[in-house]
Order: sequence, then structure tokens, then C-alpha cells
Amino acid sequence: MAASSEQLPVVNKNKRHRKEKPWDTDDIDHWKIESFQPDDNKGGVFTEESSFATLFPKYREKYLREVWSAVTKILDPHGIACTLDLVHGSMSVRTTRKTFDPYIILKARDIIKLLARGVAITQAQKVLQDDVACDIIKIGNLVRNKDRFVKRRQRIIGPDGSTLKAIELLTQCYVLVQGNTVSVMGPYKSLKEVRRIVLDCMKNIHPIYRIKELMIRRELAKDPKLATESWDRFLPKFRKQHLKTSEKTIKKNEKVAAKEEARKTAGLDASSPAKKEKPAKKVYTPFPPPQQPRKVDLQLESGEYFLKPHEREAREIQQRKQKQAEATLKRQAERAEVYIAPKEEAVPTVEEKRKRRHTEVDVDDGTARSKKKKKNVAAEDT
Repeated sequence: MAASSEQLPVVNKNKRHRKEKPWDTDDIDHWKIESFQPDDNKGGVFTEESSFATLFPKYREKYLREVWSAVTKILDPHGIACTLDLVHGSMSVRTTRKTFDPYIILKARDIIKLLARGVAITQAQKVLQDDVACDIIKIGNLVRNKDRFVKRRQRIIGPDGSTLKAIELLTQCYVLVQGNTVSVMGPYKSLKEVRRIVLDCMKNIHPIYRIKELMIRRELAKDPKLATESWDRFLPKFRKQHLKTSEKTIKKNEKVAAKEEARKTAGLDASSPAKKEKPAKKVYTPFPPPQQPRKVDLQLESGEYFLKPHEREAREIQQRKQKQAEATLKRQAERAEVYIAPKEEAVPTVEEKRKRRHTEVDVDDGTARSKKKKKNVAAEDT
């Protein structure tokens, strides 16, 4: 009895009801996302209709009209109905009795969103795949200055689209910069990276820093030894240098000293240019300044207020033409200055040359004679 108990293997309490699964082999990918089929919908027909609509800009109307038949063909197998309203400038999608996938309506919504933002239909239809998602990043309100906004948006694209191509290759995403939005399509994880790059770029952080980080991450992922380690020591750390006031003053003084040295070596005056005189402080008075006349008061004084609209317009046109004529005359005078010959010094005549020589000789003789007189006086004294 004791021998039989020794031969039985010791089984854990939690695993004693587990059985072998011969059908579960190593070649099965448990993480694979199976496509949703009509047989998977156990509930049958949907009880309520779901619909989404989006507006599109006027310039997209021609393209959408051309490809709308293709959009209908793409959505029809999934049981989604779509309509294009050219009067109100909108697109809408809705479920029908043939719809079997409850999530496909959200994918259809993403398609019409991408079409409205300038994405081609051949690219937008990839959103229907289970492993592809989309993200529309709004960048219009992130920068107030329009010129600065245009420069930073162009920074995402890069010279000849090189930066945008690098982002697409590293993240396996499709990126389209259009107006005040950036449309992105790709895997869920990569969408997060692209959003981070775009928002940082609009906050004045160049995309090249994020691209460099992604390249390093991709190389580190190839090494299986680093799978369980932290990658912080390999990743670059870009931080802004906040200088103290004293450090800023030192840097400023160094620049001034370098400029002075450069002026000395060039043979120029090393002294710094004269500073602008500060305007004298105004005498403080407790009384407020006199009230300035309104625009209507000025018009009443000049008599413009009583003019008729067409007379006022004619007067404005006359003033504008007068200003233009003055500016034209000034511009012509500036252009004519180039063709004015500079003053040339006349070549001295023979008589002038003789006079100049005589004056030079007389001066030299005077100094020579004075030296001789001094010598003679010194000799007599001895």
C-alpha cells in the first residue's frame, strides 16, 4: 500500500481538474483577430438603426461625386447604406436589416470622416480592416500666430516630404496633413506615437527628436536580451537649458567682448556705438489728458460728414491716387539716382602743378634754413 502511494505523482489542488488538450498545438496563434462573420451574430437583426453624418468642404464635392459609387460598393457587403447630400454638403452612413457586425458602423463613420479630410478612397477603405484604425488630429487651435502655425505645420512634412516619409516608415501609418487637421491611419499603437509627434511639433519640438527615438527603439526591439530590461539608458534625453540671469549676463558680455576683438583685428574703432538717449521723463500731472476728438467730430470739422456716399467715395479715391502718385515720384527719383554721374575731380593743370611744387619747396627751405641758423649761432658761442 505504501509503495503504490509513492508511485502516484503529486498533483496541485488547483490543477487537478485540468485535462490535456490535444487540439491546442504550438502552431496556433491565440492573438490572431478573426474576422467577424454573419454566423457570429447570435442576436440576429438589430432593433435600432444607428447613423452618422459629417460635413465636407466645397472643393471635395467633385471628387466625392466621382467615387461615391465605389464607396457604395465597399460598404454594401457589410450591410451599410450611405448617402451623399450635395445640397447641404454632407455624407451619412446608417445600418440596415442586412447589417450583422455591430462595430462596422463606426468603421463606416471613419471612412466618411477621412474622405472629408482629403484622403483617397483607395486608402480610406483600409479602415474596414480589424487591425487598422484612424485618428484625425486637430492642430488649428494650438498656435495663435498664423505664420508660425504654417511654419510648424510645414515642419511635419519636411523638405520634399522627407520627415513625413520617415514618420510613415517608422510607425507603419499613413499620414496626411490637410488644412487644420492631420489624418492618420494605421495600427492602434502607432497612432499614439504619431499623435505625440504632431502635437509636440506644434509645441515647437522638432519631429527629428521623436524620429531618432523611434529608430533607437526599433533597433533595441531586435535584441531579445533587452526584452526584460529598461531602455531609458539608451534613449536620448532632450531637455531645454534654462539659464539663470547671471549666466545670461555672462554670455552676453562674452559676445560683446568677441565683437570688440573682431573690430580691433579689422582695424576699426573698438568702442561700442553710442547708445540711444532715453527720452526725458514727462512731468507727472494728476489731471487726465484732454479727450481726443471722435471720428465723427473730425468729419464734421473737415465737412466730410455732410458729403453724400458717392462724393465721399470719390474723395477717398482721389486721396488714394494722390498718395500713389507721390509714392511713384519718390520711387522714380530713387531709381534715377543710380544713373546720376558722381562728381569727378578735375586733373590739375601745369601751372597748378608748378605752384604746388613751389609751395612744397618753400616750406622745406624754411625748415632747412632755420636748422642752419641754429648751427651757426652755436658755433659762434663756442
